[in-house]
Amino acid sequence: MISRRLAVLLTLFLVITVLAEAKTGRLHVRLIFSDGHPCNLHARVVLLSGPSSIPIADAYTADDGTADFDDLATGTYHLQVSGEGIEETDSGRIEVNAGDGAQSLFVTVKRIRETSAPAENQRSPTVSATDLNIPDGAKKDFEKARALMAKQDWSKAKDELLKAVATYPQYSAAYNNLGVVFARLGERGRERESLQTAIRLDEHFAAALVNLATMAVVDHNLPEAEPLLNQAAAADPNNVQTLVLLAKVQFAQRHWEAALATCHKVHFVHLGEEPFVHYIAAKALEQESRAADAATELHTFLDEEPTGPRADAVRKEMAAMEARNR
Repeated sequence: MISRRLAVLLTLFLVITVLAEAKTGRLHVRLIFSDGHPCNLHARVVLLSGPSSIPIADAYTADDGTADFDDLATGTYHLQVSGEGIEETDSGRIEVNAGDGAQSLFVTVKRIRETSAPAENQRSPTVSATDLNIPDGAKKDFEKARALMAKQDWSKAKDELLKAVATYPQYSAAYNNLGVVFARLGERGRERESLQTAIRLDEHFAAALVNLATMAVVDHNLPEAEPLLNQAAAADPNNVQTLVLLAKVQFAQRHWEAALATCHKVHFVHLGEEPFVHYIAAKALEQESRAADAATELHTFLDEEPTGPRADAVRKEMAAMEARNR
């Protein structure tokens, strides 16, 4: 485990330093349902580094609900799991030690029940405002591809999606799903091209914007990621995950006021849903030499998340802050 102050860990520079370390480890992830059965649904697993929670890699689960991350530096990570049919899940803190060989991690996910929310409040990541008047043939190919994606049959899903866009070249949702498929097939260039096409066809397509922004963050191209996330947040202003990722990227870019504004938006619109934004806000306020306001944000974090590893770390940092200000 890397012993550094939590405040230093929050910066992007340490994330890059951690990635550059020579020692590497391997993480084997297995998703299971609460009944113990493997998660056989299509799921995306994003690996985030340290308390800064900057995404550094992502993967899609295989048929048995597993995904692997190789060549990881010794340090602290956590995972975010999402996908159609399951609730978004955070793994909590993970310690990766290079000398331990392959480390296995079980993450429990919950199914989304069809009756859990009114239909008008349910959002599909493959729906775009421009996908109107789609020919029946293209729709059928698209639905076949979705079924194949659920079965992890990426090659056949690709073929069906290519047929869909050949029939209807304005099919932005199909291009977004092609991006997902090409990511699973390891064709990163075609993944980017597909997502860019989806956005060109519909500049308000939030799912494609976030997917492309995540690629940019993994590539450490934050100047590209930030405007994409701003577009996505404007198109889908109630998506908490998009707003939190935007705040992290704004902070890493040293855009303190922008990060504060995004954090406050999460707090006032989604009160208590994501306490970590108060930590980001506190660190931005510290950069602006506003120690009292930073302390208030940390207290708010603890009000919303009073227990757990993150709360313990924040209490230690508050004690250090108080000691510095004596």
